Amino acid sequence: MLESPKSSKTSELSPKGSVKKLKIKEQTKAKGSAKGKRKQLGKKDEEVDISMASIGHPEIFPLVFTQKTQEILNCRINEDVTEEKPYKLLKKEDIIQDMKTRAAVSDFHPVKKIVLEYPGEELLVVLDTEFKYGQNFYLVATEEAKESFLNPPEPVEEEGETKEGTTEEYVYKPPVRKPWVSLGSEKEIEEESVNESLRKIKYMISRVRREFGSKVKFTDRNASSVKDGYIECTSYQDKNFIIKKLEKDVGTQVVPKVREMSTQTKWTYPRNAATQYFPREFSDEEKELCLSSEDLKEFIISVLLRVEIALQQNEIMNAFFDDWKALAEDESAFGGKSDAYLKEYQSFTDLHYLKHRTVSCVCWHPTIYGIIAVSVTERLSYEERIAQSGKLLLRKSPILFWSFSDPIHPQLMLDCPEDIYCFEFCPSDPNIIAGGCMNGQVVLWDISEYEEKLQNAKTGAGGSKNTAVNMVNRMGIAFENRTGVCVQLVTCSPDCSILFWDLRAPKATIQSSFEKVKEEKVIEAPPDVPTTFKHLDLSWRPLIKANLSKSDTSGDYSPTKISLVEEHFHYKMQDKMQYQVKPEIFGDENPYKQLKVPSAKALQILENIPTNFFVGTEDGEVIYSDWKMERESDSGRLISQKPANKYTIHDGIVHTIQRSPFFKDIILSVGGWNFAIWKEGVTSGPILQSCCSSKRYTVGHWSLSRAGVFFIGREDGNIDIWDLLEKTHEPSQTQNISISMITCIKPWIVSSKQHFLAISDNFGTLHILEVSWTLSHPSSNERASVLHYFEREVKHLDYFEQRQEFRAKERKELELETQRKKTRVAGGQKSREQMEEQMNVNYVDFLDEEKKILTGLGLLKATDRFA
Repeated sequence: MLESPKSSKTSELSPKGSVKKLKIKEQTKAKGSAKGKRKQLGKKDEEVDISMASIGHPEIFPLVFTQKTQEILNCRINEDVTEEKPYKLLKKEDIIQDMKTRAAVSDFHPVKKIVLEYPGEELLVVLDTEFKYGQNFYLVATEEAKESFLNPPEPVEEEGETKEGTTEEYVYKPPVRKPWVSLGSEKEIEEESVNESLRKIKYMISRVRREFGSKVKFTDRNASSVKDGYIECTSYQDKNFIIKKLEKDVGTQVVPKVREMSTQTKWTYPRNAATQYFPREFSDEEKELCLSSEDLKEFIISVLLRVEIALQQNEIMNAFFDDWKALAEDESAFGGKSDAYLKEYQSFTDLHYLKHRTVSCVCWHPTIYGIIAVSVTERLSYEERIAQSGKLLLRKSPILFWSFSDPIHPQLMLDCPEDIYCFEFCPSDPNIIAGGCMNGQVVLWDISEYEEKLQNAKTGAGGSKNTAVNMVNRMGIAFENRTGVCVQLVTCSPDCSILFWDLRAPKATIQSSFEKVKEEKVIEAPPDVPTTFKHLDLSWRPLIKANLSKSDTSGDYSPTKISLVEEHFHYKMQDKMQYQVKPEIFGDENPYKQLKVPSAKALQILENIPTNFFVGTEDGEVIYSDWKMERESDSGRLISQKPANKYTIHDGIVHTIQRSPFFKDIILSVGGWNFAIWKEGVTSGPILQSCCSSKRYTVGHWSLSRAGVFFIGREDGNIDIWDLLEKTHEPSQTQNISISMITCIKPWIVSSKQHFLAISDNFGTLHILEVSWTLSHPSSNERASVLHYFEREVKHLDYFEQRQEFRAKERKELELETQRKKTRVAGGQKSREQMEEQMNVNYVDFLDEEKKILTGLGLLKATDRFA
């Protein structure tokens, strides 16, 4: 129902979306008798003005003719009125009779007053097919408008227009020369013109005269496989040239907002209506007849099974549950794609010890929560370090221990004789630390006395884990380790050597009188220096020295990073051996003071221990070799084996060689402008090699929780996060960490809900970042998917090699075939094409000769056609 307030304006949508405004005059409050109120309500419908006076047509009144009205007045659309004849003259009497019969339901009720006051006998109704005035019909309310519509005036020809069929003669008027008047445009052109102010650079390219016209043979070459084969010329800001911006043209254009709307609702003319009804019910006889019918029984039997299945499905699961929406909610709860970032947790720096220094190595304490150690070096180049070698001896180069509880003051500081390049905690005893110096020294520390201080700095320390590790002898053969203590370590350096060190005291030998006197004169260590490795001081020598000799030249490779199959080799003895072998008991004293090198005869040789390793060099090569020593046939001395494989992939020093924590045969190498992923056993090259980056790569590290994720540090201070399950051609995300070069990356897992990533930069700042849920928690089948990807890449590499061999063989055969053809032509033999052409010429000559003979015998007339 529509209610009419005191003063209101309503708008309704027409079938084409246009808006028709009905202006209702303001009604005054009724005062007086009830009769006056009835008169006021009776005039309500007559006061509606629906004419088109607002658009300049007050004589036009749009109307809606329903199907019933069209039948009564014989003005049916497409029958009585069409697009060719869109009008109909209706008698005034018929319209008045319809209004009396149908009253307010009549479609002429809104124009009742206009119809009654119309002076003529016939009213003109026009079909509005295009809904120009908002309805399907409109009424012409004046006689003048009706006459102009039925009898439109003829168009009057304007003066000067030529009649049809006549041509107007064209008179040529030559242009008149006028003086040029300057309006300032030449100044604007002069300002906008570009004038060359710099002198052009000239290049002269010359060539030796004898090389003019010589053939050039082009071959394919992998630019990344050759050093200096790929040179990128990136844009940079030249401080010598400064371009000052004088003027900037900016153009803007204002356009109106466009809004498109559509609807499928069929528009009907609104009218007041009320309906009262009661429900229709079957009688008892009809109910019995319906329930006993065979059709109803057949229908119920046919749909019974489907209804039962549908009810069971509705009971088991919600059919209207949106799985995609729920999946998105789960991702948002635990971290979706937008949550794949590194959040700053804490940072450490020291203005005294880290000023003008860079962090060279970072290591988390294996057992104490929140303790992390960093080594620092002077921020100098190789030439500057040599020039200032004397001053560097007077400066302290410590290893600093930081704690989450105190980000300002270091908890412990280890003095070093030289800048420390790298260091590591002992796997079996975290209080033992080994480090390598810039000058080639190997240093050992024992921090057992300060363990309690580090634990008090941050509670939550776990117990020390004793790890059984294996040992090697001078031949590189692995033996069992019954002590359960790590006693050997491996180092590599650019001096072309890989050294194996043993921490145990050497075997006792018969000492000479000179050595006894020398031993008595040894100066005792200060009281604050532990004597754990006193037996190694000034007498420590490497157990094995392995060299990486080049096969093509007489030099050696210079390794910078090494990766063994295991960081420390575990072993598991059989049950029978466990009862026979008794582990050594050391008591409260440090075991390194009591350990001595045992006899190899009493130890079991471990045949299943792999002795291969990967090495990255200063020149960007990746070497795969074996540390087992072999005896030379001539002299009988022990020598190193030749490297099994050598690959030149990186165009700079290799900064990282690391095995995946999930797959021991997958290795990540980072160096120069790219990185590569290798699979041990695949000798044809890397299974994945990245394209050259815009910035140099400085460090890389695998994720400890996700098999397909690793982090790459760049020289511009950014971290590239790679997810092999998402993208393999570009990083999934790049995040800025610092304004200086990234020097080290070390992840650490505190718990299943907290993962940290330690990142150091060239300015000596250590950043502790918290890894998001997406980057730290793998999917249910991520490891299997990554393994499948690696296997697929290996197959692709094998297929590529097979195709290369096939192409090379095909190219060689093609060259031989070409050479064979040239030899045949040169030897007087004709080619196949020449032989076919000669046969065709001979056949044509034969036909001509045959035709002449038949014509001469009279068997063929000259006019006949010969087939």
